[in-house]
Amino acid sequence: MHPRILTLANQKGGVGKTTTAINLATALAAIGERVLIIDLDPQGNASTGLGLGRAQRERSSYDLLLNECTVVEAAARTAVPNVAIVPSTMDLLGVELTIAAERDRAFRLKEALKTAHEITIDGKPISYVLIDCPPSLNLLTINALTAADAVLVPLQCEFFALEGLSQLLQTIEQIRSTLNPGLSIQGVVMTMYDKRNNLSEQVLADVRDHMGTLVYDTVIPRNVRLSEAPSYGKPALLYDLKCAGSQAYLRLATEVIKRERQLRAA
Repeated sequence: MHPRILTLANQKGGVGKTTTAINLATALAAIGERVLIIDLDPQGNASTGLGLGRAQRERSSYDLLLNECTVVEAAARTAVPNVAIVPSTMDLLGVELTIAAERDRAFRLKEALKTAHEITIDGKPISYVLIDCPPSLNLLTINALTAADAVLVPLQCEFFALEGLSQLLQTIEQIRSTLNPGLSIQGVVMTMYDKRNNLSEQVLADVRDHMGTLVYDTVIPRNVRLSEAPSYGKPALLYDLKCAGSQAYLRLATEVIKRERQLRAA
């Protein structure tokens, strides 16, 4: 079977996209899935957060978008069991200028991922691809949304959350109507939740009222361990499995798989 492709997108920065990408991937792997992360952010934080140094990134998502390698060639193993990554480099900053005039510029990643089913980890094919997007609605994000089966939206529990969400939903609808008719929303995950803060509770309630059952039951709390883990080149689940953030991502992974199974059953 071809792996399910989930894009983590939000045009706002600092909402927890990369933290969610690496920890959700690790949590999915912990419960038996095999996961490939595509790092599409020129900052390369997902690559760094999984312990892949700049010198180790022989092939990157930039090479993938320029058709200079296959996704099988670009995928690198990580220290996390059952998780591989196509790393990012700063070259991605110039990719829009390089392919902007090409007719297939929005479909580069979609074409590259057609052979994702050939990627194996310990002899078994991957089951999920998670795409970590930059914090903007540029050509990289458009490629990610065009290639995806569904979108997972990390949303920070802050005052402007709904405003940013409405812009993203408009973009998703535009992509659906023009480039990817099968695109759906897998869910909205609320991040950086602080139960001591009344605003967090209010934003959570507002988003649930607005998005209904699309909002996951799991809420990712503000957690020091989640912030510390990337500096050690590890997901939080390897850095401190028992911390509140790690346990939340394990619950989120269970919800994601449950929704995927319901979708297949339908």
